[in-house]
Amino acid sequence: MRRVRLTGLWRNPDFVRLWLAQGISDFGSYISHLALPLTAAVLLHATPMEMGVLSAIEVLPFALFSLHAGVLIDRVRRMPLMMLRDIGCALALLTVPIAAGLGWLSMPVLWVVGFLCLSGEVVGGSAHQSYVATLIGKDRLVEAHSKFMATSSTAQVMAPGLAGILIQWLSAPVAILFNASSFIASALILRTIRADEPAPAPRSDDSSVWEEIKAGLKLVWEMPLLRAFAIQTACWQLLNYMLAAVLVLYATRELGMDAGRMGMSYMLGGLGSLTAALSAGTLGRRLGIGPTVGWGFVATSSAWLGFGLIPTGFGPTMLWFSLCQCLFSFGATLFSINYLAARAAVTPDELLGRMIATMRFLTVAPAPLGALLGGALGTALGLRGALHVIGALGAALAWHALRRSPARHLLVLPKRVESEPATA
Repeated sequence: MRRVRLTGLWRNPDFVRLWLAQGISDFGSYISHLALPLTAAVLLHATPMEMGVLSAIEVLPFALFSLHAGVLIDRVRRMPLMMLRDIGCALALLTVPIAAGLGWLSMPVLWVVGFLCLSGEVVGGSAHQSYVATLIGKDRLVEAHSKFMATSSTAQVMAPGLAGILIQWLSAPVAILFNASSFIASALILRTIRADEPAPAPRSDDSSVWEEIKAGLKLVWEMPLLRAFAIQTACWQLLNYMLAAVLVLYATRELGMDAGRMGMSYMLGGLGSLTAALSAGTLGRRLGIGPTVGWGFVATSSAWLGFGLIPTGFGPTMLWFSLCQCLFSFGATLFSINYLAARAAVTPDELLGRMIATMRFLTVAPAPLGALLGGALGTALGLRGALHVIGALGAALAWHALRRSPARHLLVLPKRVESEPATA
């Protein structure tokens, strides 16, 4: 019998533990990604504006806390922050099935849960991205992010189908229990990582929080590549959350899809994300890092346009919806892998946490506005009309990323020499 030989980062046991913890929490998150909006749309009969508020509140913490989180991440070790994120999100999600069982479930409850979960993600998610570079070194970031995205994509393929079944059989609030348990499992696995995380870089005693925040903002603004990535990703997030405010309502009310069909469509759509995760490294080498990001925008904008063009009563609606989901997932994953690797590669280690938090602030802070705009567009133009507007704006963004953005000139990852992987 031929022995299987592990290669690359699979030979690093601590990276494998980190990858496993992230994969489990991703699996649960994709269940809630479908269960929370379906709870609002079907069980609570939310309006387009209420769905917009739900999407806005879920990302509001990025605008409120990201910059301060960056300072915190550069001052302390990252692993405890990642574990606190998992435990906090699990406790917040548990309130949904409890409130449903007691008859207290309402849109404000969902708003609070979404806000608390994303508040944990602001700190824990940024700490995770910083910790990856510390654990393995920056020269292997594309490989690492490809592995994380491949696992996330697999979860995206499998979890929505399971979510649809759970929602059909047990109700959406009960399905959210699976996400809560996944965060608990992730925290337990993180405890087993043995790598000795380096102490944070020393800082001068007279430096204030605002001075350190300013250093992160200055880095992003004065580095043309980071500035270009920040602007175009902020525009993409604005449009993506406009879409999030109307898509579930559009699928359930105009296309007549139930929870089971929605779950199956999201599951089939996840194949696009998995395909992108497996091919992102190859495409990045052939097309260049910056152009690959631009082509990711092309794919997502094409999917947005496709959603608005799905005919009602013509052919298998679920198939058309799934194809659009597949194209969107492919584009989003393709640009994310190369974008995340590029921004980390050009950043000094002592500013890595602040850079990531600053970029998350600049790129996700417009998302609450986008969600509210999506709700307003859905109310004023109808759900299909809102999708047409979002798709047209996405096409303009994709053209700019490929033809005008300075990031299009980045072909290979630059190398920095000060980063060493953590040691066991």
